[in-house]
Amino acid sequence: MGHKMSTQEVYSLAMRTFQRIGVTCKPIDQPLTRSLIERLLTYLDHRGLDWLLDETLGHIGFSDDEIVARDELVAQSDLIVVVGGDGTLLDAARSIAGRDIALIGVNIGRLGFLVDVCPDEIETQLNSIFAGRYHEERRAMLQGEIRRGDTVIQSGIALNDVVLHNRARVRMIEFETRIDQQRVNTHRADGIVVCTPTGSTAYALSGGGPILHPELSALALVPICPHTLSNRPIVVTGDRRISIRLCHGSHTSAMAAFDAQNTVDIEPGDEVHIWRHPTALRLLHPPGYDYYEILRKKLRWSEHP
Repeated sequence: MGHKMSTQEVYSLAMRTFQRIGVTCKPIDQPLTRSLIERLLTYLDHRGLDWLLDETLGHIGFSDDEIVARDELVAQSDLIVVVGGDGTLLDAARSIAGRDIALIGVNIGRLGFLVDVCPDEIETQLNSIFAGRYHEERRAMLQGEIRRGDTVIQSGIALNDVVLHNRARVRMIEFETRIDQQRVNTHRADGIVVCTPTGSTAYALSGGGPILHPELSALALVPICPHTLSNRPIVVTGDRRISIRLCHGSHTSAMAAFDAQNTVDIEPGDEVHIWRHPTALRLLHPPGYDYYEILRKKLRWSEHP
């Protein structure tokens, strides 16, 4: 059993660590985004904290001399505040993979499974977080690469999922899945989703996959519209290595996507290799965070027709 920090230990760590705050946002110029970030910067100034603005803020009216490149933001920040939706947080999460940097999400999107700081309560909730009163999660991430023969043609990182899917609109593809080099199945389907517990409430959920609690060390493989109805999702332990090979007999080409934001074309014979990234994401939530409440709210459980 690992040592569980006391409240005082968490408080001391927060006060010592979170001194330079990076700010990134959804790169769409909306009045709400601009006004919220101005409130955030005023708040950080009042607390005497240094801050850096990501290059995405150039899209909402901040000048070039006010912003820095994403690499510089990541290199100099202790904590990054993400203003946007889950997609904005996914982008930030991939940027900090392998670094001991925490993320906080301020929700101006729609679903908001990951970004849960309320804009109307941003000062109050950040007060609690900077005082050390927060819930911290370690969210598993994925690492993957596309191999064409002996050559790696692209690699990527994902917090939600790595997806193989057809590029044609109405044709299935044929592909083989292996887990730790053991053959699992040869599928005829529109594709397959390999997801973390975080990604189990994203694309995988719409494909009939199970909801995995974020604390589980697990991966799910969820076929997309399989031709055979017995081709069901499968859950394996998080330390497994997944490989997917597009069969030579497949009559259409395919595409692999990391978090639906980083894509590469796949040809017959190419292989997608996926494994858990060695470093988990540090995701902070305000006090009172309740995973099951988020599920009830976002998935509209317990609502009467």
